[in-house]
Amino acid sequence: MSFSMKDATRSNFPRSFLPDRRRAVAGALILLLSACSGGGLPGFEQTPAVPPIGNAGTVKIALILPLSAGGQTAIAANSLKNAGELAIAEANTPNVQLIVKDDKGTSDGSTAAAQEAIGEGAELIVGPLIAANVQAVAAVARPAGRSMIAFSSDASVASRGVYLLSFMPATDVQRIVSFAASQGKRSFAALVPDTAYGQVTGGAFQEAVTQAGGRVVALEHYGPEHNQTVDMVKRVAPALQQADALFIPDGADTLPGILEALVTSGVDLKRLKLIGTGVWNDPKLFRLPQLQGAWFPAPDPSTFAGFARRYRAKYNSEPSRIASLSYDALSLAAALVRTQGSQRFSEQVLTNPSGFAGADGIFRFRPDGTSERGLAVLEIRNGSAVVASPAPKSFAGS
Repeated sequence: MSFSMKDATRSNFPRSFLPDRRRAVAGALILLLSACSGGGLPGFEQTPAVPPIGNAGTVKIALILPLSAGGQTAIAANSLKNAGELAIAEANTPNVQLIVKDDKGTSDGSTAAAQEAIGEGAELIVGPLIAANVQAVAAVARPAGRSMIAFSSDASVASRGVYLLSFMPATDVQRIVSFAASQGKRSFAALVPDTAYGQVTGGAFQEAVTQAGGRVVALEHYGPEHNQTVDMVKRVAPALQQADALFIPDGADTLPGILEALVTSGVDLKRLKLIGTGVWNDPKLFRLPQLQGAWFPAPDPSTFAGFARRYRAKYNSEPSRIASLSYDALSLAAALVRTQGSQRFSEQVLTNPSGFAGADGIFRFRPDGTSERGLAVLEIRNGSAVVASPAPKSFAGS
């Protein structure tokens, strides 16, 4: 990876950057990935910092989160807040000021928080977490010409200038289906929950199987009632004999019952490769005997582990799994302040197709506001999850 800063405002945007290594924390650095034209990536070069912009030299970034929403939402929000503050501290960029705002978990609160942040001079808004609140903030940010990096995984709230740094379901599905196809799986079946998440993953599944050159032999939706699920499994069991991979995008509350129903209905799970999404990244599932040998996509565990160690050292607590989203967003923002001058939060910079790397591996923003990640594929084995296919280090074709 290399960097050659010519002119941050020119159309030939630099291929990569690496902030001053004296200020970087090993293993946690956000960097723009070098575009590849074959062969390996060249070595790092140190990047000179761009002088502060503006009269006071202070760049304000707002972090909007549901800090007082209550319950698990507030717990996750406070972990995101801590992670964001950790990122700014580690970036050691004195001219960056973080403005934290509480949206109270409501649309009205989000609107007020955005208005306050922009009134205080925020150039970039990071957050919110909830889809409806992302829409509310965007309604304020767009007229003010402010870009957003939000944390919702609902692609419907993404748009030009409203970028979602989250774990997008479609990315999970594409990664696991393409990997399964690379391992010789050609006939796919799916059991999909009748939920919003199920609708998204079910549609992405059909598209991914087609792209991989496979065929869908069965796709069934199921509701929350266990008896209905059992009946559905019995009905679809004969069709599953034609499949060599079965996709079930559901979590620890429901998946064990589905697996039990499959076994009871005579489905041979030793012959059928089970595949899932990132919702399988749950230690409770790793102990299920039916899932041993199953595959699911996730960020490389080793990259998150480094971030988690530093978080624990600072806050004496465990980060929530999504805390890395805030860490990556604010590490990226601080790096762009130091390297990209007045264009730091422009569409051209944020949507560079070579992407960035962070605590959860590589990611990039698409012009439509959605994001793409470089994910590993993990295999559940002996009660744990191990890497079956490593996460890519760069985006193909970038």
